[in-house]
Amino acid sequence: MRTAQHLPVEVAGLGSYLPERILSNHDLEAIVDTSDEWIVPRTGIRERRIAADEQATSDLAVAAARRALQDAALTAKELDVILVATCTPDHLFPATACLVQAAIGPTDAMACDLEAACSGFVYGFVYASGLIASGMADNVLLVGAETLSRVTDYTDRRSCILFGDGAGAAVLRRTRNGGELLYAELGADGSRPEILEIPAGGTRLPASHQTVDERRHYMQLQGREVFKLAVNKLIELMQRIPEQTGIGLDEIKMVLPHQSNVRIIKSALERSGLEMEKAYMNIDTVGNTSAASIPLAMAEAAACGKLQRGDLALLLAFGGGLTWGSALIRY
Repeated sequence: MRTAQHLPVEVAGLGSYLPERILSNHDLEAIVDTSDEWIVPRTGIRERRIAADEQATSDLAVAAARRALQDAALTAKELDVILVATCTPDHLFPATACLVQAAIGPTDAMACDLEAACSGFVYGFVYASGLIASGMADNVLLVGAETLSRVTDYTDRRSCILFGDGAGAAVLRRTRNGGELLYAELGADGSRPEILEIPAGGTRLPASHQTVDERRHYMQLQGREVFKLAVNKLIELMQRIPEQTGIGLDEIKMVLPHQSNVRIIKSALERSGLEMEKAYMNIDTVGNTSAASIPLAMAEAAACGKLQRGDLALLLAFGGGLTWGSALIRY
């Protein structure tokens, strides 16, 4: 799915939340056979945040949502829609978005979850923009939140080094200050789900003694396949922007990529003719936080002044499903 239509939607406010506990590479050395010297060159990650025992995804989402509402000078009562992008919900149902609604209320806003793994926030951004542009909603709260530590296999040294917990949120509304969604592309290929999945816990493989014993409720990924597919798809997404919009990649002030792996981002950008300095990266301190990674990076970039009003910014993601997405915005 693509759209070259200019949608009059802007980011009115941003918020983020990271749990207090830090799990460093040196901490992981005591858990699995790995080392800081091995992890950093391959991933760019030095530490990640881990939710407290009493925290679930909705708790992280609520904290980020409240900060985004405050930044937008908006009350929960003024929201029309609450979307939570997550692949680690509190429950199979009700939706985590409903729990967020109850916590930040009073509001009778529509609330639902959106699951596109690491691409979830980009999917949600486009979905929310369509609702606003069509007139069906005035104010949308979009949250990307994950507690990936609960589905990370800490006996698998290939994957446990990657993931962390956190939440980022954006309040979207019809533009007042020149912001807009200039171009977006979303896509998926469901033919190879085994490349990145949690096999058990749904209706295909309900929880049983066998699935628990086989550790099939944890994430499983084929790292080399993910790397190759992600780089190629991200390059495709970036190369289509000048073709569809007439906007050169050199005009983009900042790329806000899903923080998957620094080598994936560097390879995709360099092969597209962009310097790594274009990308805002915080993977070194938060790790891979799936749907939370782009809003976490966006909130951080805006807070430190690196992302300013009027800047062209590119949201870029690839994740399990397989799913992918890009959104070129004027912030």
